[in-house]
Amino acid sequence: MLKIQLISGSGEIIKEAFSEERVYLGYKGTLDEGSSVKIINSNPGEYLWVKINKCIDKSLVYFKGTEMNYEFPFTEEAKVAYPIGAFEGDRHYFSVEIPSKEELMQYRNVALNPSDQKNAIGIYPHALANVETRNESVFFASNAIDGICVTDGHGRWPYQSWGINKQKDAEITIEFGKEVLINKIGLFLRADYPHDSYWTSVKVSLSTGEEMILETTNSPECQYFDIEECKVEWIKLSNLIKNDDESEFPALTQIEAWGWILS
Repeated sequence: MLKIQLISGSGEIIKEAFSEERVYLGYKGTLDEGSSVKIINSNPGEYLWVKINKCIDKSLVYFKGTEMNYEFPFTEEAKVAYPIGAFEGDRHYFSVEIPSKEELMQYRNVALNPSDQKNAIGIYPHALANVETRNESVFFASNAIDGICVTDGHGRWPYQSWGINKQKDAEITIEFGKEVLINKIGLFLRADYPHDSYWTSVKVSLSTGEEMILETTNSPECQYFDIEECKVEWIKLSNLIKNDDESEFPALTQIEAWGWILS
């Protein structure tokens, strides 16, 4: 059974819908502060297609448990990481669908999750980091897997990124929730020059214990690195070596991990 519940700021169920394979919920009304959407799947350990906002792409997410709770942004600071009007107005739409076997078998960026949030629990892929510049939403780790790949700016959407606040030991981890099979990593380094700097090399650590050094450049496009095909539960970037220039602000716009979901 699949269920979508729209929850008010006081914790009451505003509206809900449920079905076996595909569920859609529309709502006519404004969202009050503190409201959220809850997606419930009675079968833990499954992938589901989830759409939590009219302006955010549908996401293929792995439910390690049975629930996904998505808290809507209401402060002005939180909203700037999203398109203008994303959670505003009096018309809202949510959906959850069971993917087909063919969809699950496709070669894809298994790190992609536009529905990731800083404090997401039990829903994957999930990005987390040991630093996020000034704890501002436009620099959260989750921005690095949201699928927005434009690199020639920084700040409010669509230029959100993972910012490291000049911290030399900064690192970011992408958790998949279960084993996936990957053979390529892609990095979009933020390229808002001359405001930005960039990394000349980064260390990639895999959950298998393997480590590798990737030599990177100031390219504004995706830098792809083929790796030996391997099963991993997470990947981590660390040892970020900054280029020797005047800027103090290297950042990551997007990380991709290409491969296959394992049944």
